Amino acid sequence: MLTHEFVPYETRHRPGRAKPFQVRWRVGRQQHSKSYLLKAQADGRRAELMAAARRREQFDEETGLPVSELEALRKDAEPTWFDHARKYAEMKWRESSAKERSARADGLATLTPALVTDHRGTPSPKVLRRALSCWAFNFSEHLPEPPEPIAEALVWIGQKSLPISQLEDSDTIRNALKAISLKLDGGRAADNTIRRKYATFSNALNYGIEQRYFTANPLKFVDWTPPEIDSEIDWRYVPNPRQCRDLIEAARGLSARGRHLATFYGCINWAATRPAEAMNLRLPDFELPGTGWGLIVAPGSSPRVGSRWTDDGKSYEERGLKRRARGATRDIPIPPVFVRMVREHVEEFGLGEDGHLFRAAEGGLLTTKEYAAVWKEARKLVLPPQQVETPLADVPYSLRAACVSGWITAGVPPAEVARRAGHSVAVLYKFYAKVLDGRREQDNALIERFLTAEYGPE
Repeated sequence: MLTHEFVPYETRHRPGRAKPFQVRWRVGRQQHSKSYLLKAQADGRRAELMAAARRREQFDEETGLPVSELEALRKDAEPTWFDHARKYAEMKWRESSAKERSARADGLATLTPALVTDHRGTPSPKVLRRALSCWAFNFSEHLPEPPEPIAEALVWIGQKSLPISQLEDSDTIRNALKAISLKLDGGRAADNTIRRKYATFSNALNYGIEQRYFTANPLKFVDWTPPEIDSEIDWRYVPNPRQCRDLIEAARGLSARGRHLATFYGCINWAATRPAEAMNLRLPDFELPGTGWGLIVAPGSSPRVGSRWTDDGKSYEERGLKRRARGATRDIPIPPVFVRMVREHVEEFGLGEDGHLFRAAEGGLLTTKEYAAVWKEARKLVLPPQQVETPLADVPYSLRAACVSGWITAGVPPAEVARRAGHSVAVLYKFYAKVLDGRREQDNALIERFLTAEYGPE
């Protein structure tokens, strides 16, 4: 607590003590003292305190120091933005998924080069970005020693990083916001990227409040808003059911690899699994009756994120279903056509050594690069040249959007569609608003029929 109530006492002499001359004073209700070897030192210190009082400085009741000295001490002990950002990333590391770790490091690596005292001797932007994203904000036990250029870049940023208190300056904040809005080549970053990195910046500043560096998030005082994004799916580029079937069959006819992947694509198309969920499936996760509908009990996903971000050094991370507790499952009924496809797949290809239904050509977990490459070739066989140049069915994930929209169009209640797809009803309405809106007349007719039955015709 700061106060103007400062009361000095006479210097006390205590013979026989190692430091016999004691300066004494009171700030508010707190008594303070400091001992010195020489009387001149004690008199000098007392004079400094008296001078601060004459300047009408406030004193801190807890430490007994005038504000000017207190601020100097805090500045000397103050961390830099780089220190703070590393501490924040390390604090979040253990509780985060590998994908979250990578995204957070990318955001902090974009911000940090903009928050420096000057740019003299700055490393190459690419080297500095790599040093920050892959080493400074990575706390993996499997991280190798950085090569010399990386190590030099880390020393540079450690020396040049701004004190954390300077982030209360609006121009400093704007420099960081400009950095997250641009790519390394100077072009504008994608809106989704800007919003993601803005969230990382905001969370790191909130951690600064927790650490008592700020009383409020400095972003609140800057007139800047991250770009809005249209999260609704662009239905011009979602394949229709016939196109989905033709794309899967085209992949099957491409090669032995395509035959193997056809069932993987079918899993996304008929069960609306995310690719990482399909990659993680094993035979015990299926119920495959001889006739009729079957079932998938999806146990989790295996997103590929790179070995430097996982705890075990693998290039992928086995984790729970998206936005669900670890260990949670999701049962998805599957139609007879896909039941037959899975049974035929197992009969022809068997299972991987780890029991996974789908595997890479060289063994191990299926890779994004591998299934994306086959899909790219299938598009060329099925789509007219003018459509190949568009985003129509540009990635296998588009099969999921096609499946979910098909369920809605078929009349499955939105709550059940959301459950099978593995997200909330709110997310369903956010992404599939146009398809749901297309059912409005049908839904109105159902309500009108109910009202007529209850109250009679108007």
